[in-house]
Amino acid sequence: MSIQDEFISTVSHEMRTPLTSIRGFSQTLLSSWDRIDDENKKKFIKIIEEQSNRLINLVENILTVSKANAGNLVMKKVFVNASIKSIIPMFQEQYKTHKVLFTPQKDLPPVRLDDDKFQQIMTNLIDNGCKYSDEGSTVLITTETKADEVIIKVKDEGVGVKSEDADKLFKKFSRIENHLTSKTQGNGLGLYITKQLVESMNGKISFVSEEGKGTTFSVTFPVFNEEEVLKCSQKS
Repeated sequence: MSIQDEFISTVSHEMRTPLTSIRGFSQTLLSSWDRIDDENKKKFIKIIEEQSNRLINLVENILTVSKANAGNLVMKKVFVNASIKSIIPMFQEQYKTHKVLFTPQKDLPPVRLDDDKFQQIMTNLIDNGCKYSDEGSTVLITTETKADEVIIKVKDEGVGVKSEDADKLFKKFSRIENHLTSKTQGNGLGLYITKQLVESMNGKISFVSEEGKGTTFSVTFPVFNEEEVLKCSQKS
């Protein structure tokens, strides 16, 4: 089986479960509406909504992978502190049971990125940190410079990653089982997409983790270099 055939087969499998749920609960509501009490009607409709959102997220993730692989990026000078700061309130509102904190390094030099794709990277990492950590815990985002690189870190106080599961983290459709993943909807594409996007913009991503104590993801990009950008534009 080719890589493309394998990918299509896996996507079809991931779509089958939510589609089956949507069809099953829709048919039940249509055939037995008068015999179902209001509480169960709301419950069934909620399940349909959740499974629909799961499908939408899966399709959006697949489209993102396709665009990244096609090199569909708009690269420009980006000040990552401002870019990150603009999305923090969204998580503070969404995860009111968590502390989402941002501690940037002042006077951080710019980098050359696709800002929309960079925000998706940060959204995936922050959302991941919140979803897979307990209520009341902190997700801390920091920025710093080292040599000619800008480093962005997302640190959570979650369940951490077992050493035997470390190689699964960035693989597509791979989910690590623990007491929090069993409660959280996901299709195993978030971190795979994140890695694809980071590397498509000449960046690097890594993580350190300790089981039961949390995980820190580090994303590194080279500092914006006006001369290098000018050379590249002249060559093209």
